[in-house]
Amino acid sequence: MELLPVKTIMVPKMEPLIISPVISTDKPFMNANTTEINFHRMKTECNIPVFAKDNETTISHNQFIEAVMETACQFYKGETILDPSVRVSHPIKGRIPEAMGKPAQMLRDDEKTIYYERMAFVVEIPTIYESVESNALSLCIGGVRAYNHENLYGKKSAEKFKVFVGFQNKVCCNLCISTDGMKVEIKARTLHELAIEVFNLFAAYDAMAHIHWLSQLPDYSLSESQFAKLVGRLKMFTYLPSAISQGILDLELGDSQLSMVVKDYYEDDSFCRETNGNINLWRLFNLFTGANKSSYIDRFLDRNVSISGFMEGLKTALNEPQTSWYLK
Repeated sequence: MELLPVKTIMVPKMEPLIISPVISTDKPFMNANTTEINFHRMKTECNIPVFAKDNETTISHNQFIEAVMETACQFYKGETILDPSVRVSHPIKGRIPEAMGKPAQMLRDDEKTIYYERMAFVVEIPTIYESVESNALSLCIGGVRAYNHENLYGKKSAEKFKVFVGFQNKVCCNLCISTDGMKVEIKARTLHELAIEVFNLFAAYDAMAHIHWLSQLPDYSLSESQFAKLVGRLKMFTYLPSAISQGILDLELGDSQLSMVVKDYYEDDSFCRETNGNINLWRLFNLFTGANKSSYIDRFLDRNVSISGFMEGLKTALNEPQTSWYLK
């Protein structure tokens, strides 16, 4: 569902950003074709794209991260906020004018320029935590920015961002994001507009309700035959005629990702099946979110939210299997 704007909330004046020097995670929260980048290096070494027709600057990746973190510092005042873990992809390389015509292999580092088309980050707040099936979860915030969604050839306009708040499973760094903890598209022209939208998202998010929902997942299980039927139906869904697929929840994972889920059903150290072949929905949820780590940056969060919605539908269907196309 779409979040309603929280009109009564005023964003307080931002204070200087003070964060822990500890990185939010020592494991990648996503893989795909991304690479890790140090936040402070990104601030000092990456160029900032502009809108071509008026040469106005975009909101840079590091400004986006800082705006979200500053808002979190105000909303979660007194909590520990760690240094961001940042992943980037699709580098746009260039060179300074003085290096024009110089062979690429002879370029010095100070003659090269770069920025990244797509960026995702996660910031952990470890002082807000809970446990589900002996897995430690800590609150996390983050977002995604993709310049390929902007018209950089035109004049400056509202820019698009994705922001989330949810929990991160410390066993595997999988993200647990609910529908009300995700703003699929924030449009903002200034950092102040962006901060207001982020603050409203934090205010609307119900962390206790989210944890309660997550804690219910271990109480529901699929048998081996139900799991096999589910995987088969998920692979069939892509090819269903539209007249049949209407009204059926789509998991939005690709075929190779579903194959990863089946492999980990047997082999994953933390979330594999039980000895009798059963698998509870908490473990299945983590197999799905683990497979989602291979998604590209601009689809990563959307797919994570779709997994939560799919699991809710599956949980409901286990009470009445005949009502679900995936289980009947």
